[in-house]
Amino acid sequence: MVAGYASREFVARGVEPGALSIISADSAPPYERPPLSKGLLAGREQLPDILINDEGFYRDHGIELRLDTRVKLVDFGQRCLLTERGERIDYEKLLIATGARPRQLDVPGADLDGVMLLRTVADALAIRAQVEGARRAVTVGAGFISLEVASVFASSGVETAMIFPEARVWERLFTPEMSAFFERYYAERGVRIVANESLQRFEGNLALRRAVGSGGTAVDADIAVVGVGIEPVVDILADGGIRVDKGSIIVNEYLETGVPDVYAAGDVVRYRDLLFGNHRRADHWDNAVEQGKHVARVMTGERVPFVHVPYFFSDVFDLSYEYWGDPSIATSVVYRGDVAGGSFSAWWQRHETVVGAFVMNRPDEEREVAPQWISERMQIAPEQLERAPSLRDLRV
Repeated sequence: MVAGYASREFVARGVEPGALSIISADSAPPYERPPLSKGLLAGREQLPDILINDEGFYRDHGIELRLDTRVKLVDFGQRCLLTERGERIDYEKLLIATGARPRQLDVPGADLDGVMLLRTVADALAIRAQVEGARRAVTVGAGFISLEVASVFASSGVETAMIFPEARVWERLFTPEMSAFFERYYAERGVRIVANESLQRFEGNLALRRAVGSGGTAVDADIAVVGVGIEPVVDILADGGIRVDKGSIIVNEYLETGVPDVYAAGDVVRYRDLLFGNHRRADHWDNAVEQGKHVARVMTGERVPFVHVPYFFSDVFDLSYEYWGDPSIATSVVYRGDVAGGSFSAWWQRHETVVGAFVMNRPDEEREVAPQWISERMQIAPEQLERAPSLRDLRV
């Protein structure tokens, strides 16, 4: 995704034909990833519908697009990439946007037919093909991927369960009240919630038949999708001065790595976040889009810092919600609307400063002010935020 959006920006800034190459291990041109667990998985969209740029874009602008090309090593001293096929590709400036790979479960039966990961178009199409003949499914995990995939499976008429070790769904992001709403909402649509159980093993004779939790709960399943997080792809980097910490490439506010003419963006980086004063890895669609465009501007001479309010969205069943900011640093949370009824917003505050927001089925003004208030470090008394008839009354 970073490469797709960066290439647009390079073209807009007048980069000459023949000056840009995209090297990708994927077999498809750069595409949007959110549909992989939504429209593409559900069969409502096909690959051409989700391409960031149509294939003619690269040809028309003289952009070399090397697909199915896996880089084995980056040699910063020689300024070149070495591929698994033995090719050497020289560069003058390099953008590393290797993204991340899904974490795999190291449990018995993880290699059974029907146990699947979701990261690429090929993964989504394989899952879609398998679920068409499935009667029962299980998702492992309680976060973004598991919630979206479970909603697609259940909506397709497949008996679905979610199994996860946490006490409640998306414990890292949702408050207890929010988790309670989503668990009830999913249960009402036939999804079985199995909390407090790590996946202990998959059972079956060549093909998956059952998933068993650490507490002994057995869930019959023809297909399982494992969504237990991702790992940034940094193993191609030679010892050349790139700083890697907590599995991610560390970049500054300009998305520079510290190695001359080498930049990095997207899921693979932890960048210096000037807005919140820390280093952040943001592994969502909006981050890839905005960093892709921004790093292309920096690489072509516009050296300005990347300052951006973290954002993501999701669609599950007939719900759509949006989220901004960083609730991990909050000291309190305020709700507007009816959490139990599914029309609410949550506003995380740190000593009355708004640092995060979640909005679902609320007036447009709430989603409009959320990123503005977080960016401007808006201070609001909690009782005012909760009770004001309109947030317009609170704008400063």
